[in-house]
Amino acid sequence: MNIHSSSIISSKANIDSSVEIGPFCIIGDNVQIDEGTKILSHVIIKGPTRIGKNNIIYQFSSIGEDTPDKKYKGEETRLIVGDNNIFREGVTIHRGTIQDKGITKIGSKNLMMAYTHVAHDCFVGNSNIFANYAAIAGHVRISNNVVLGGYSAVHQFCTLGDYCFAGMNTSITMDIPAYTKVASNPARVIGLNTTGMTRDGIPEESLKIIKKAHRLIYRKGLKLDSALEELEKMHSNKNDSYLKIYINSIKESKRGILR
Repeated sequence: MNIHSSSIISSKANIDSSVEIGPFCIIGDNVQIDEGTKILSHVIIKGPTRIGKNNIIYQFSSIGEDTPDKKYKGEETRLIVGDNNIFREGVTIHRGTIQDKGITKIGSKNLMMAYTHVAHDCFVGNSNIFANYAAIAGHVRISNNVVLGGYSAVHQFCTLGDYCFAGMNTSITMDIPAYTKVASNPARVIGLNTTGMTRDGIPEESLKIIKKAHRLIYRKGLKLDSALEELEKMHSNKNDSYLKIYINSIKESKRGILR
C-alpha cells in the first residue's frame, strides 16, 4: 500500500493494498476503498463510505462528509461510489439522511470537474459530466450520460433523464425528460441533445422517433396527458427502446416536467 507519511488513516478504514494515498489526506472510520483508486493529496474521506475501483480523487476534495441539512442529527448514513470516476479539485459529496433512504450513491465513469457538489440523498448514474461549479441539491436524481454545464444548479427532488444536457449557468427547478437540452436561468427547453445521442451510437431511426416524440410534447400545443397517449400509440407501432425511456421519464416525473 502506497500511503504518504503525512496522511492520517483510521485503523477502522478498509483500504486495498493497491490504493495510492498522497500527502496530507485524512481517511476516517468505516471508509472502504477498493483496488486501483488514487487519492492524490489534501483529500478528506469520511465514513461510512465505500469507494469502488480505479477512481481518481484530486486535491482538496471532501468525500462522504455529514450533510448540513438541518434535519440531519448525526445518524449513521452512507455514501456509495462506483468505479472509474474522476473527482477533480475541490469536489464535495455528502452522505444521505434517514428521512430518505440514508444513502447518497454515485455510479461509475462519471467526471466531476472542479468544485462540483453532490448533496445528501442524491443518485447519480453512469457516464455523466459535471462541469466546473455545477451543483445538485438534496434528493436529486441524475440518470446516465447527462451533461451539466458550468455553474448550473439543480433544485432538490428534481430528476434529469438519460442524455439530458444543461447549458452553462442553467437553473433547473423541474424534472427534465430524457434526451432534452435546456439552458438559461430559469431553465427553458431548447431542443434535444442530438450531439450526445449520436456520439453514443443511438441509431438514426431511433433519433427520428425521439424527434417526433419531442415535437408532440413541446411543439403541438397538446395537454400532457393527450401527448402521452400519442406517444404510447407511437411506441406500440415502433416498439423502440429509446422511445420507451423517453416516455417513462415523463410518466415517472414526481415534480412535473419542464415545458
